[in-house]
Amino acid sequence: MSTDRLVARMRPFGTTVFAEMSALAVRTGAVNLGQGFPDTDGPREMLGAAVTALRGGANQYPPGPGIPALRAAIAEHQKRFWGLDSDPDGEVLVTAGATEAVAATILALCEPGDEVICFEPYYDSYAASIALAGAVRRPVTLRPGGPGGRYSFDPEELRAAAGPRTRLVLLNSPHNPTGKVFTPEELGWVADLCRERDLVAVTDEVYEHLVFTDASGPHVPLATLPGMRERTIRISSAGKTFSCTGWKVGWATGPAPLLSAVLRVKQFLTFVNAAPLQPAVAVALGLPDGYFDVFTSTMQARRDQLVAGLTDAGFGVLPSEGTYFVTADIRPLGGSDGLDFCRELPGRAGVVAVPTQVFYDHQDAGRHLVRFAFCKREEVIAEAVTRLRKLG
Repeated sequence: MSTDRLVARMRPFGTTVFAEMSALAVRTGAVNLGQGFPDTDGPREMLGAAVTALRGGANQYPPGPGIPALRAAIAEHQKRFWGLDSDPDGEVLVTAGATEAVAATILALCEPGDEVICFEPYYDSYAASIALAGAVRRPVTLRPGGPGGRYSFDPEELRAAAGPRTRLVLLNSPHNPTGKVFTPEELGWVADLCRERDLVAVTDEVYEHLVFTDASGPHVPLATLPGMRERTIRISSAGKTFSCTGWKVGWATGPAPLLSAVLRVKQFLTFVNAAPLQPAVAVALGLPDGYFDVFTSTMQARRDQLVAGLTDAGFGVLPSEGTYFVTADIRPLGGSDGLDFCRELPGRAGVVAVPTQVFYDHQDAGRHLVRFAFCKREEVIAEAVTRLRKLG
């Protein structure tokens, strides 16, 4: 009997690159700029609300779609910032992070053999979720070299990716790992395709509040474009905006017929999650604008600090318009393979990064690029920059 009992569709998915690089950081004592988690806690109002809920008995199963207070807060937040109306009863679903929301949506809406268009490099869970559904991914490559050196894509390549079995378009903006914010023109190309081919859009917008002042434009949810609300599942989470990535409280919003299908799957994945944390996230979503403004400006300052250090060290740094991340070209430093470079970097400079080639189907497009996370304290980035200067 074979010792490999894993189903064939999941065999390409081993230990994630994030786990490998974080373990490397622990083993070598390197500064970990690989995995995208903050090293500070979220707002005190949110943390205090979680303590109150824990001590107040909110420790049993919450309602399947999420507690009413959080669903109402999500709907109010979407209306406040993006002008999107959602009915908390039927159009809002609380999930175990955005990762579960993406997986449940793909599992709910794709039959085996259906195709999902996604933009590469893509977050690694997308490929795994598509494989779990027995679906097929059709990547469209983001390439540097657009206006201002930003990442962009060929609209004809997008159209060519759509075939008779295409079911979904999976869009992440602001985009991990590139830091790209999709422009209104690019979103228009996606919306045109969805309307023409009767496709459902799934939008991962976990970095919705991390768009920097020098970006090509503000964050625009795809669901706000004409004819898109009724065909879009919009996904976000508390983890990034409120620096609580370990809480795993996310949500999906969209028209009731689509969202009810997602709920049918979600209930058999985690059933429910994070009962005492849900009221705390509801508090966080209602924080005044000042919180969100300071959060964004702080992250932009950390980005600028890291970009300056990477440039001094000799990397070719690509524009980062948002998120926690900046990508860099290793070729000026003599590198050609990002995976080898990142495995050697802790020994050479005492810093951990992530190779972006593992997020591509067409790996040659990203073989020379690595990703650094700047969601760290100022002194941590300063230490990393000091170490990285050894490379130059």
